[in-house]
Amino acid sequence: MKFLIATRNEGKKREILAMVEDSIFHFLTLNDFPELGDVEEDGKTFEDNAKKKALHYFKATKVPTVSDDSGLVVDALNGAPGIYSARYSGVHGDDASNNRLLIEQMKDMTNRKATFVCVCVVVFAEDDIHVFRGEFHGRIAQTPRGIGGFGYDPLFLIDGSDKTSAELSNEEKNAISHRAIAVRSMIDFLKRRFRSENG
Repeated sequence: MKFLIATRNEGKKREILAMVEDSIFHFLTLNDFPELGDVEEDGKTFEDNAKKKALHYFKATKVPTVSDDSGLVVDALNGAPGIYSARYSGVHGDDASNNRLLIEQMKDMTNRKATFVCVCVVVFAEDDIHVFRGEFHGRIAQTPRGIGGFGYDPLFLIDGSDKTSAELSNEEKNAISHRAIAVRSMIDFLKRRFRSENG
């Protein structure tokens, strides 16, 4: 069963492959289709953005397509940074600047609850779309800690732990993270579908 992962990030492909114990799936990325351009992520929710990407690349390639969108939702900021997590401070992917802005905005707040959210979408056809959601609960630390991970990981204190997400090993994080939960749900679904279609 062949799938296109709607990303140019080979690390994301490796992350998905690490959760597949057998070889019934063959994953491609956008690097296998260099002629395809990027999609503007202008939806109002994580699901909107993931669906838009998956549908766009499915229509362009006719290959069943997997896409995801994820970010940090902070209760006291009315859900911000949300879908703008990667470009919260104005520059896409500037983790240090995004973290500084979040610290500044949270400095006088007592409610520090936050949730990492990941939504994965699989498109087999324009009328055959499946959505999987994962959540990772915690709170925003006063100062960053840890050198692992990326994005807001150094500020994300995990519920039930005294560690930030950036203080976990990759293996520890991939066992409990929002993306791991969503991807595992998706992989389980794909396996069930494969078995039902192939006896």
